[in-house]
Amino acid sequence: MNIGFIGFGNMAQAIVNGMVNKANIDPSLIHVCSAHFDSCQKNAEKYGVCAHASSLEVVENAELIVLAVKPYQIEEVVEPIRKALVSKIVVSIAAGCFYDFYEEILEPQTQHISAIPNTPIAVGKGILVTEQKHSLQPKSLESFVQLFSTIAQIEWVEAKQLSIATTIAGCAPAYTAMYLEALADAGVKHGLKRQQAYDLAALMMAGTSLLYLEKKQHPGIMKDAVCSPSGTTIKGVASLEKNAFRGIIIEAIDEVEK
Repeated sequence: MNIGFIGFGNMAQAIVNGMVNKANIDPSLIHVCSAHFDSCQKNAEKYGVCAHASSLEVVENAELIVLAVKPYQIEEVVEPIRKALVSKIVVSIAAGCFYDFYEEILEPQTQHISAIPNTPIAVGKGILVTEQKHSLQPKSLESFVQLFSTIAQIEWVEAKQLSIATTIAGCAPAYTAMYLEALADAGVKHGLKRQQAYDLAALMMAGTSLLYLEKKQHPGIMKDAVCSPSGTTIKGVASLEKNAFRGIIIEAIDEVEK
């Protein structure tokens, strides 16, 4: 299947990186365009994919089209190619643009689905928060799942839960990177070399996440397993609790959801 990207910013490039370098998709099957052809061509060269001067060229060369522009640009971008999209599989990764919205702006009978990825999709470890309601035919849905499940965990979510699911999966990588940076700063403060501190923190985070995913233990049980009576870990936990560590995380999510 040839894959087209209308818009080739950071998230589109993260998906392409995952497809090319983790899913081993032939880059010649990927077609991209953006508002500025020169920069699009330069970025396309990094991955060996095909850059095009217009969105219509992308649509003509691909069976599955990823709409990867900002939400406020969607209607303007779709208008010139509405009729051409009727025979395609349209995948939107624009936050806040879901089934009902596309039913209004696309031609009738257009197959479309809305799915919001996060940045770890670049290394084949992404999450794709995907709206349960869509208009894909069975074979098209199968193609969508086969393609994206190679680089992300597809999580099907009801429309009313899309916002919070996207916030946790899509925004939290930034918060997690801040935690990684803070742990490394603490390590450097106490004598570790910077790169070693980053590696230790990152490996700890990855291992802890994998432990949860494999065992499905309650996080509180995982925490208790590390906390010996009067030990070092419980002292750190007490400090985090004193400073409302969990409350701060919840407040950050609340701010996004306002």
